Amino acid sequence: MDITSGTRKIIVAIDGPAASGKSTTARLLARKLGYTYIDTGAMYRAVTLKALEAGLLEHLRDNPDDVTSLLEDIDITFEGERVLLDGRDVTAAVRENRVSRHVSFVSSLKPVRDKLKQMQREMGKRRGVVMDGRDIGTVVFPDAELKVFLVADASERSRRRYVELVQKSGGSNNVPPVEELEQEILQRDRSDAGRAHAPLRKHQDAVEVDTSGLTIDEQVALVYNLALEKTAV
Repeated sequence: MDITSGTRKIIVAIDGPAASGKSTTARLLARKLGYTYIDTGAMYRAVTLKALEAGLLEHLRDNPDDVTSLLEDIDITFEGERVLLDGRDVTAAVRENRVSRHVSFVSSLKPVRDKLKQMQREMGKRRGVVMDGRDIGTVVFPDAELKVFLVADASERSRRRYVELVQKSGGSNNVPPVEELEQEILQRDRSDAGRAHAPLRKHQDAVEVDTSGLTIDEQVALVYNLALEKTAV
């Protein structure tokens, strides 16, 4: 069903912890709505990748304000579902585990959050977008017509992350065991919830959805029906 004809366009903000199903749900929902999908998590991953490739990560841990030089000319754009960093396709690279290990730290830096918040607001100002992340409904677009907060238990999230990494790498040889991924996810949860700038939290108006026992199709259908209610004339 196409709901874009004869209805107002809205912003759908999908937040939640790592591997709760945000990106997949948001991407498929955007297709179903005929909206633009903006993967804000990939934007933070792109900054992290740039810091890694520049050999600046350890320097930034001691000198976090120096991240501003990394952000001066950064260009992050989307072409369909491809992520471009300074004109280069980094769709696969930003999902590598080396990026996952450091993205929480980079995301905690205020200059990074301020820069990307500005970029995200510019992308969403025309409405008709689905954004996912950790502070979309609380900081970037607190006025979003539909705010959803996805959750899932840590064991299920680590299993999903393992499957994703195996699929992307073509095998399990270079993928950390599930137990290690679960510990990384729990550490990411603590970092995201405890950071000083824009910590992960549920907006009071957000609809919480536990995806632990849901298939992707089921969670997309659930959020799609919520969107139908918000876009009805």
